[in-house]
Amino acid sequence: MKLTGVYKGMRKGYGETLIELGRKYENLVVLDADLSSSTQTAMFAKEFPDRFFNAGVAEQNLMGMAAGLATTGKIVFASSFAMFAAGRPWEIIRNLIAYPKLNVKIVATHAGITVGEDGASHQMCEDIAIMRAIPNMVVIAPTDYYHTKNVIREIAKYNGPVYVRMPRRDTEIIYESEEEASFKIGEGKILFDGDDITIIATGEEVPEALRAREILKEHGISAQIIEMATIKPLDEKILKKSNNFIVTVEDHNIIGGLGSAVAEAIVNDDKKLLRIGINDVFGKSGKAEELLKYYGLDGESVAKRILKVIKNEKGY
Repeated sequence: MKLTGVYKGMRKGYGETLIELGRKYENLVVLDADLSSSTQTAMFAKEFPDRFFNAGVAEQNLMGMAAGLATTGKIVFASSFAMFAAGRPWEIIRNLIAYPKLNVKIVATHAGITVGEDGASHQMCEDIAIMRAIPNMVVIAPTDYYHTKNVIREIAKYNGPVYVRMPRRDTEIIYESEEEASFKIGEGKILFDGDDITIIATGEEVPEALRAREILKEHGISAQIIEMATIKPLDEKILKKSNNFIVTVEDHNIIGGLGSAVAEAIVNDDKKLLRIGINDVFGKSGKAEELLKYYGLDGESVAKRILKVIKNEKGY
């Protein structure tokens, strides 16, 4: 894997893979909340109109419908923006989907700060926290276009509730093929070995971690890079292979997200942890790339933060 300079939308990979799965599983259905053009579920709707249901701008009903269809033996994919897929119907998800452990896949687009100009009301930076707090819920953030396709294939085979988050913008492809972009629920992946620090990243922050690695290399620092696509269940075994200084990077609130999950896992280990993410604040309106830089989530900012901590021995 490498930084390719080629950008493609994860949600496009989602839409394309739904068509593939629709042909494979006759009991697969897709639901949306009047945002199918944005979530890319419109691709499935065009191919399988009898297996697509638009709940309208009524996300609580969307999740109730998903639960009902799952009780009849359907593999259910339900989509909307992350703010509306995770935030608005949370209680319905908890009680009607997760509690009975129904086979519903909640695939949310437009997650994180990079929603951009839509601003704080739509920038969902709390969804990992609120979804991983629900028992029985699997929480995943794919890395790029090819990786997303494999994530969707895997969760279709998994019997139980899953939450997948992906961004609005096109993100940089780091895998050159679907074969290279392997994925298994609950397993992290070491992308590069390094002896000095370990950077654990999830979602669209993985390419930024790779960018930070190159900058750190210029300063004589060898960084191990771990892709942690599954935040719950967290791969605690791979953490045993990490260096004593761990940095987590996520486009999410540092409270309750990847950083918190790693902190909980290593609490009894003799390791230092730096969490890089949204520092418990609401977002602002702006272009995605500008917001990444403003909140210190671009590769250059991540590298600078790490270098500052290493030099000052402060900030853990």
